[in-house]
Amino acid sequence: MSDWNQQIIDEFRANGGTVQTMGFGRGLVLVHHLGARTGTERVSPVANIRDEDGSRLIAASKAGAPDNPDWYHNLLAHPDVTIETPEGEERVHVTDLHGAERDAAWDRFKQMSDGFKAYEAKTDRVIPVLRLTPL
Repeated sequence: MSDWNQQIIDEFRANGGTVQTMGFGRGLVLVHHLGARTGTERVSPVANIRDEDGSRLIAASKAGAPDNPDWYHNLLAHPDVTIETPEGEERVHVTDLHGAERDAAWDRFKQMSDGFKAYEAKTDRVIPVLRLTPL
């Protein structure tokens, strides 16, 4: 895990889910996931959008890199995970969105932050969006 990610995780936990770094505020969740090949538990801070039904959306943007983040592959391999939210821990099931549902969810990320528009412009890949549904 990068030192930057660990700093974000530490700030999240020290401040009840609020992260002032880069203006994240209360917009992050910490996703616990198991390595697809290794089974090693990892934690990744990820921006999220809360849906009316209680689910959350996360985007595997990796800042516009040409490949998906490792956590994306891990979540597909092991889709029942725990997330830390500003409200506490929650067990969720991960679903990879496709087609119009993915496109509508991705549009919400671009409306939320110009950073996501920049990530899309920077890469040729379709940035995956995942739904985290409470178990």
